[in-house]
This record gives sequence, structure tokens and C-alpha cells, in this order.
Amino acid sequence: MSKLVIVGTVAFDAIETPFGKTDKILGGAATYIGLSASQFNIDGAIVSVVGGDFPKEYLSMLKNKGLDITALEVVEDGKTFFWAGKYRNDMNSRDTLATELNVLADFKPVVPTNYKDAEVVMLGNLHPLVQLSVIEQMNAPKVIMLDTMNFWMDNTWDDLMKVISKVNVITINDEEARQMTKEYSLVLAAQKIMKMGPKYVVIKKGEHGALLFNKDEIFFAPALPLKAVFDPTGAGDTFAGGLAGYLASTGDYSFENMKNAIIYGSALASFCVEKFGAERIINLSAEELNKRIHQFKSLTQFDIALT
Repeated sequence: MSKLVIVGTVAFDAIETPFGKTDKILGGAATYIGLSASQFNIDGAIVSVVGGDFPKEYLSMLKNKGLDITALEVVEDGKTFFWAGKYRNDMNSRDTLATELNVLADFKPVVPTNYKDAEVVMLGNLHPLVQLSVIEQMNAPKVIMLDTMNFWMDNTWDDLMKVISKVNVITINDEEARQMTKEYSLVLAAQKIMKMGPKYVVIKKGEHGALLFNKDEIFFAPALPLKAVFDPTGAGDTFAGGLAGYLASTGDYSFENMKNAIIYGSALASFCVEKFGAERIINLSAEELNKRIHQFKSLTQFDIALT
């Protein structure tokens, strides 16, 4: 089993969907990534920052999930990063109502000494220079995974390209892949992104599943059709956490094992959307996950007699 370093936001979210709304609840990319990865009982550390207003019970919960939080800095006189958003009826598009950086504005991640040798690094959605500073602190990890978004493409293109050139895996949605490459075909977009540095390109398509690209090989993982989707917040990060957690737990970074990791990531993301915020992932059992993996298997398994 390999060590895993997770860098990203630990935050408060306030969410409104057609099914209801919340007050401030636990959120943040590193939170979802960490909770998802913890399903694999890995040795993982969260590198992030919160304010003095962040509840101690949330910190205890992360610790109880087996996550090392010594590098989760608490700025006692500061306020925790806050995001508020409202989803439209299709649940695919959303409007940001508020973004308050607070302590995140001055965040300088410091990787704990005993995690600098981690084989897997998961860089959640942050400024590319912050992501780069983490890479520079590591001792030759085998897999560096990157999540990014269109905001950084629009505002920090050169810095983003520096980071992308140093990572092995990038997770990106279809709209962002097209924006990054000016290619409508996702096959051509993935080929262009691989030329920028990553060995593997994972293109997320929300309720339509995910695509994995490596050289000329392509793998498609479906999304499980669900009866109810309450809140898509954090689904992408939960997916990435499942991917990173599975890879760290197996220590196998081949294309064949990446396929398995994508299925686990998709399965975990399918739980995330069933309730508001991180509630469903926090209370997820190994039995439930195992059952859903079998559902994914039966979703695409068939036997055709070829002549």
C-alpha cells in the first residue's frame, strides 16, 4: 500500500437545488477526496487550511476516517473558505452565489516530512502555483493527479501549463477539455492533452460517465442511472478521491488497473449525489460500496457469441 497526499480546500458550502437548500455544511475538494479515498484504508494526509470557526467535530471525523490532518492548518483568528451555489433544474448547471476565500487567500501548503515520499499525490482544484509548490516538495512520486477548472484556464494559462507538464493523470470535464484544446472531439482533445504531459487523461461527463485515455487506448465507465440526484456538489472530487485511493491501495498504476480505479471512482460519486453535501460519503459502508461495484459490473457485462 502506498501513501497518498491530498491537497485542496476544506470548506463550508451552502447549497440550493430543486430538492431543497442547506445552511453552511461541510464541503471542499480535499474533504470529498479524503473521505472517498478513506474507503480503501490508505495512509493518506490532507494538506489544507481552515479558520477558527471550523467545528472540531469535523476535524475529529476526518481523523477517525484514518486521515492524517497534521498538515490541516487551523488559523484561529481566520474564517474558513466558503462557497454558496444554486443548481438549476437540470442539475448539471449551477450559479455561484458567493465565494469567500478567507484563510485560503494566504494558503501556502506544507507537506509533512513523513509524507514527502508518498507514491500518489492528488492535487485538488487550487491555483496552479499552489499545486506546483506541492509537487516541488515531493520526493519523486509515481503518480501525480491533477484536477483543474476553466477559471484557471481563463486566468492563469501559463502557470497551468507548467503544472500539467509535471503530472501523470489529469481529471477534467468534457467542457474544460474542449476549452483547453479547442477540439470538439474528446478523442482529439485527449490526444492534445497527453502531448502537454499527462500519461492518462480522464474526461468526466457527469451523468454520462467518464472516459479514460492512454496513448491509443480508450476505456469508458458508465454512470449508474439513479432514481434521485439530490446534490451533485463534490461528485467530481469524490470520483477523483476514489481513483487516487484505489491506486494508492493497490500500488498498480497500469492502464488495466486504472480501469478498475475509474469504476470505483464512479461508484463512489454515485453515492455522493444521493444526499446533500458529504453526508452520504461520511456514512458509507464497505458493504454498500461492494454491492454498487457489482451493479456497475452488471450494467455493462454481456456475452455475445461472435461468428
